[in-house]
Amino acid sequence: MSDFTDDMKHKAEELKGRTKETAGEATDDQDLKNEGAGEKTAAKVKQAKDKAADAAKKAKDAITPDN
Repeated sequence: MSDFTDDMKHKAEELKGRTKETAGEATDDQDLKNEGAGEKTAAKVKQAKDKAADAAKKAKDAITPDN
């Protein structure tokens, strides 16, 4: 299950990517824009993976009887 630290780290990575992407657009630097888009996408994938893992754990906990 993801914890708050992982969530914040992935959000920070997304923000960093978004910032680079915006800076690339503003300066007409396609490489910077692409780098930022890649970082932003990678961070979103990590966030989606964490959400899926959390949902799977909740589902398992819901059907597993307490001993």
